[in-house]
Amino acid sequence: MQISRTASRVTAAVAVAGATVLAVSVPAFAHVSVQPEGTAAKGGYATVDFKVPNERDNASTTKVEVNLPAEHPLASVMPQPVPGWSVKVTKSKLDKPLTMHGEKIGEAVTKVTWTADGKGIEPGYFQKFPLSLGALPEDTDQLVFKAIQTYSNKEVVRWIEVPQEGQDEPENPAPTLALSAATDDHHGTAAAADSDAKGGDKDDAHQEAAADSDDGTDTTARVLGVVGIVIGVVGVAYGVLAGRRRTA
Repeated sequence: MQISRTASRVTAAVAVAGATVLAVSVPAFAHVSVQPEGTAAKGGYATVDFKVPNERDNASTTKVEVNLPAEHPLASVMPQPVPGWSVKVTKSKLDKPLTMHGEKIGEAVTKVTWTADGKGIEPGYFQKFPLSLGALPEDTDQLVFKAIQTYSNKEVVRWIEVPQEGQDEPENPAPTLALSAATDDHHGTAAAADSDAKGGDKDDAHQEAAADSDDGTDTTARVLGVVGIVIGVVGVAYGVLAGRRRTA
């Protein structure tokens, strides 16, 4: 009887341990995400990659739609060609025009859609879709891109749930791009270039002054040389005349 109870306890313990191992070993489902290549600083430009994994075993991803945040429109959005995929850029009119390089822009890209020309993203693979974005807004710490993933079996997964700070990640989170603090690199570069230019101007001025000084020295030397020759000639002539007078 005691042996039977012990065996039951061992069996239960093994079952619990097995369930725990199984729970730990089950991987979390991947989702569509976005990451910058380098940094994505406020007020600057960045190239970002939308990483799209295939979460199905019996279907391929054939279409990916990325919606850009309407509350933070971007004046410049350029997709990089992806082999095996065609891309469509959708623009819409803005309620409030943007100003870029002194020019007003009345429309902006609101959606980018990639459609597979062939098999698309097959099971067990993922694909990156790069976009060049700018200028990034300076009044927010993140940009949320709602994405829609379509499979070859017509299944549609909407990655549109906005993650909330202090809460668990939603089941279908929208790709979120964190923005770093604004940098003055471009201003610094311009200042440095301006400083170099000014320094170059000063150097040129010094060189020109030195050249003028050298030219002046050369001219003076030439004049003194000519004067010396004239004086020499006059001296010789005077000597010859004096000699003739004595002989006479």
